[in-house]
Amino acid sequence: MQQYDKARIDALRERALKPAVSYDEFYGFFNAAFLEHSGNPSFKRRLAEAVKEAYSRWTADIEPGELIVGRPASSPHSPEDEERIRRGNEAARFSHCAVGQDSHMAVDYPRLLNLGTSGIRALIDGYLADLDPDDPLSVRKEDFYLAAKTCLEGVEILADRYADRALSMAAAESDPRQKAEYEEIARVCRRVPRNPAETFREAVQSAAFVTYALSVKPLRPSMLQFQLGHPDRWLLPFYERDRAAGILTDEEAQTLVDCLCVQINRRVPNGLSCGLMVGGSLPDGSTVSNPLTRMFLEAIRQVSLVYPSVGLCVTDATPEADLELALEILAEGHSHPALFGDATIRRGLRHYGLTEEEAAEYIHSTCVEITPVGCSNVWVASPYMNLPGELLAVFPADDEDAPADMEEFIGRYFAHIAARIRENCRRESLNRYERAKYCADPLLSCFVRDCLERGLDIEEGGARYNWIMPSFVGAANAADALYAIRTLVYENHEVTFADWKQALDTDYAEDPLLLARIRALPKYGSDDRDPSSPDAYVKRIAEFLAAECEKHRVPLTDGDDGRPSRLIPSLFCWIMHDHFGRATGATPDGRRAGFPLGDGSGPAQGREAKGPTASVLSSTSWEHWPFIGGVAVNMKFSKSLFTADSLPVMKSIVKTYLTRGGFELQINVTDRETLERARICPAEYEDLVVRIGGYSDYFTRLSSTMQEEVILRTEHEI
Repeated sequence: MQQYDKARIDALRERALKPAVSYDEFYGFFNAAFLEHSGNPSFKRRLAEAVKEAYSRWTADIEPGELIVGRPASSPHSPEDEERIRRGNEAARFSHCAVGQDSHMAVDYPRLLNLGTSGIRALIDGYLADLDPDDPLSVRKEDFYLAAKTCLEGVEILADRYADRALSMAAAESDPRQKAEYEEIARVCRRVPRNPAETFREAVQSAAFVTYALSVKPLRPSMLQFQLGHPDRWLLPFYERDRAAGILTDEEAQTLVDCLCVQINRRVPNGLSCGLMVGGSLPDGSTVSNPLTRMFLEAIRQVSLVYPSVGLCVTDATPEADLELALEILAEGHSHPALFGDATIRRGLRHYGLTEEEAAEYIHSTCVEITPVGCSNVWVASPYMNLPGELLAVFPADDEDAPADMEEFIGRYFAHIAARIRENCRRESLNRYERAKYCADPLLSCFVRDCLERGLDIEEGGARYNWIMPSFVGAANAADALYAIRTLVYENHEVTFADWKQALDTDYAEDPLLLARIRALPKYGSDDRDPSSPDAYVKRIAEFLAAECEKHRVPLTDGDDGRPSRLIPSLFCWIMHDHFGRATGATPDGRRAGFPLGDGSGPAQGREAKGPTASVLSSTSWEHWPFIGGVAVNMKFSKSLFTADSLPVMKSIVKTYLTRGGFELQINVTDRETLERARICPAEYEDLVVRIGGYSDYFTRLSSTMQEEVILRTEHEI
């Protein structure tokens, strides 16, 4: 293979468009083995033995054309295995710990590629040898280390089984080219992840394979979505070495990159967000830009699936060619890459205690939530909070209970939110304790600093950073509502709280004039510099949320050296703006009952009345850097009106947003007509991907309310 293999990628893409992602097979084998090992007094080692046995039975499935392997099986199992899976899942009545989050991270890929799993086992042997028998924690640490080694052995067995499967397929293959591909897969899987990677292909396969092995969570079955970190950094030494040796062309590298990206869609179910970041800056401040940066951007248009979710981290020195390539891809109608403000994110990470080196290595851990690479176990969006819904909770039912002025109203609202933040922080603290009691993940712990160094499982607080990130949804709706209340109740005396409450309870059906009056008021997104404008209210809400979260710390477990976790705010929504919207009645900003809340941190849908520049200026009129939990600003441009002059204008808008401290910008370039046709003829638009509230999804698979919400977003013309 010397050229880019488009036919191969197109065939793999077609199979990945409708994947059947199921991990039932693994969990069936694991559950059966876990119950069979019930006599083992060590919980962690019992778990590890069951993981190893499940890996030794998990189907090694390879399809023609795959160069990077490791995904749930698409082929049928033997009747014996089917029965064992059924019995294992049926018998698994033990309690799973359902609280908390998983996989919102990128693991330490350099450790894997430089050491291999055998090298990590040797590292563990060194820690075991150094244990002090007089240390009261030595027994616990030994138990953890032995469990981790067992899990690593299981991964090696699984890789060997893929090698065996590839060899058996090669033996039965008559096509010389396909036979050679199977033999090469066998060679690579025999070497990695057991050994350090030596070539670009081995590095890609090792990372992909371990990520796949981590995609199951013993005792806590859930949909996992580990990110790939910054592959244009950790793959670069292998790429440069192979290119210098003349054993890799750029076309071959691009094909392998695309195979890796397609494979994510065979590993992660739809509706989540899984991907990687490129660009950004190194600890010394130098900007990352290399051929791999551009290859992973090119993979977006060539793979053209919902995954990977690619983020381009933009610095002041990001080459114009890189940014222009990203915008060209977006202009073609792709929903990636998202554009992240590197300086803003690094400032926030330094504020929360990271070193310069750590702050340079971050990942959008699913949608836009930023977590430190290779050293964190962060619970994102824990929980989501409905800001307009909380405003309704303090909205007076009658005028006798009404606050005397607007400041008193805001005081009640903020006090109510503060109490909810405090309550949620306490609940998440208890959830941490609950997880530590009933869960363990010794395999994941091998790839997250400082678990091995401290001899402490990731579920017990072994990671260096264990933040909790609550996310606040509907800030734009809340700000527009506060402005409407100040104007109509306290300034103009046009309506009483009692009458407004009745209108809200009837979804404005009995007072359409009030609804029309509210909708005619200024809204967030108009670049209004007045200190009492909707823009000013968003700024005030953001400052309050950041200050309130700063007050709290989340204790972990008894074994965490007493290091508290931070409570770090977010202003993004994933799909929660739709869920909250369906459950929330009419709100004082003129939003009707059941309609989605604002889809991010920009203006609410359809309220960007003064165009994209005003929208960008409003969206950056407040500080984003404290919201390391994620800030998502969505913009939609009309594809049908794009001209040769459109890209420079878009680039200017993006640069303005990022220069002013913008955190992340998501751009959809489509048109209403295409979306409307997709609603009518979904079979013709199965691969139409749109950006939602921090993640992307296939438009035709969205709920009807989400489809309507996407269509009603303001479509800018440039």
